[in-house]
Amino acid sequence: MRLIALAVAGLVAAVSAPLAAQEVTGALVSGLWQLESGKVKTDGPRSVMIRSDSSASWGKETVRWRLKPGQIMIALGGEWETYKLKVKKDRLSLSGGDLAEAITLKRVGPSTPRPAGVPVPPDPDTERPSR
Repeated sequence: MRLIALAVAGLVAAVSAPLAAQEVTGALVSGLWQLESGKVKTDGPRSVMIRSDSSASWGKETVRWRLKPGQIMIALGGEWETYKLKVKKDRLSLSGGDLAEAITLKRVGPSTPRPAGVPVPPDPDTERPSR
């Protein structure tokens, strides 16, 4: 019986280690990402800069982001939009939220600092937008 318990504990540890290693972190999503496949709205971003300071930018738009297991939340218009998130090497896949179909972005460069004078937008859960 003790041998079985040790075997099960070893199996749990072996399975848990790869799962923990797959956790997506801010450092893993930081960078310059370019749309590789999938369709976005006509005015949707084709290139996105994601920074570890919880900001992301495309065009003239700067938003706040937050990670949860298997998800990225983006604050748009004072509300969170939630997407399913998968990151594998230099590919980032998003689905759900306001997307009609899944999209894949390819990392094409490192992140750059947020321009001076461009604030991280407020957190809809804890901050009021400045007026």
